[in-house]
Amino acid sequence: MSITGPLRIAVYRNLWLAVLVSNVGLWMQTVGAQWLLVAEPNASTLVSLVQTASLAPVFLLALPAGALADSLGRRRLLLAVQAGLALVAGLLTLLTALGDVHPALLLTFTFALGAGQALTLPAWQATIPDLVPRDQLVSASALGSISINAARAVGPAVAGLLIAQAGAAVVFGINALTFVLFAAVLAAWRPDRTSAPRTPEPFTSAVRAGTRYVRHSPVVRRILLRAVLFIAPGNALWALLPLVASQRLGFGSGGYGLMLTVLGAGAVAGAFLLAPIRDRISNNQMLLAAGIGYAAVLAVLGLVRVPALVMIALLPAGIAWVAVLSTINASMQLFLPGWVRARGLAIYQIVISAAQALPALAWGLLADATGLPVALTAAAALMLAGALTLRFWALIDTRTMDRAPAVFWPEPHLTLEPDPRTGPILVTVRYKVSAANAPAFVTAMDAVRRAVQRTGAYRWGLFRDGAGSGTFVEVYLVSSWEEHLRQHTGRLTGADRAAEEHARSLADGPPEVSHLFPATAAPTA
Repeated sequence: MSITGPLRIAVYRNLWLAVLVSNVGLWMQTVGAQWLLVAEPNASTLVSLVQTASLAPVFLLALPAGALADSLGRRRLLLAVQAGLALVAGLLTLLTALGDVHPALLLTFTFALGAGQALTLPAWQATIPDLVPRDQLVSASALGSISINAARAVGPAVAGLLIAQAGAAVVFGINALTFVLFAAVLAAWRPDRTSAPRTPEPFTSAVRAGTRYVRHSPVVRRILLRAVLFIAPGNALWALLPLVASQRLGFGSGGYGLMLTVLGAGAVAGAFLLAPIRDRISNNQMLLAAGIGYAAVLAVLGLVRVPALVMIALLPAGIAWVAVLSTINASMQLFLPGWVRARGLAIYQIVISAAQALPALAWGLLADATGLPVALTAAAALMLAGALTLRFWALIDTRTMDRAPAVFWPEPHLTLEPDPRTGPILVTVRYKVSAANAPAFVTAMDAVRRAVQRTGAYRWGLFRDGAGSGTFVEVYLVSSWEEHLRQHTGRLTGADRAAEEHARSLADGPPEVSHLFPATAAPTA
């Protein structure tokens, strides 16, 4: 399948281009902020704090942002955030032009812009499956990697030229305009209203639901594990590359910039080269090849001091990086159902950021203590070991899973109308199962348990009658009546329905379902 397939969809193409321009603006913003600090006392610390101020909001705001995106609507949140970012960037431009920006204020503005990006990313990532057919999501993920790497290559170069000619204020002003452009494209987009959430979830409940979904989803946990096993050792390249350039190859800033360009070119080329390969090999074969290739590159960086060979090695590193991240990202988007997609992707972004930020410090400390060759060789060994764990912890293929909403639980029939906030609710489901089917039934109910807990239950159990009557009772607790009704009206998927139908096929007849309310609750007639 062609990687450019999603770009034939006008809405996606327009938004992708707007995001690309915005990414370029963000890299320009980063270079401009760093340039304003290079002449300050303690410049090394201040310059590094620009990256910290940009990334820290991800840990604080990504999950709340995902909850807001799923509850309030992704387009609405994106529009509001882009408007806020344009105002912040515009104010920074004005103050810079007036000469009133000092380091603490600049870092504060950088943090505010980072917060806006932390709010933007989950909503944008969760929007993509609404714009692109399911069979083109892998291509869309690769296009996202192209956007990031192209911006990394173009943004700093353009910023450097503009700062030299006109000053940092111009760079900040262009960044502000990119937010305006993104907002304009969003405003022109008219999404299908049926895809928006019908009743917004309470914020706290929405955050809990997102974390609960990931906790009870083995598929998501496996995806996150594969991401960490690749990114944690792989980030040694990004963390130590400036030192490789200066200490091992004798490059100046121009040579380091060229190394980044080669990496970016490899990533962009890889996105195009991998498209036909994906039709011939499995995701796990792709991850294994990428892990082995990336480990080889890390070893070359640590052991080889020939600039030409190092430059050549950086090309497959870019290819491997985009191969793994696009595969993992697409697996997440394919698996997460629409009602929790932004929250699940927010947790994914938190894990990705942590897997980059924390190991980067560790690789730096190891390099200071033992030298670059030892640190990079250790990263190569860890990368290779992580790739070999695919035999035990393979990435689960999500491409053929039915993740469409499935409303198949019958509507509860009550004589009283409870307050939606009433809770907790105890649900009991009573089955009759023959002795011959009992072992298979217990095994099948494990998939039911995961579905029920992913979608709302915080306690679940399966019990059998000690009198040997063949009666099994499934019991679970949901925090409120409103939360349980959400299970009935769209949280379950086609795969959940198949799992439940399989379990019920092993029982003798349909089960008996009861809904029990707290004895102190006062439902109204």
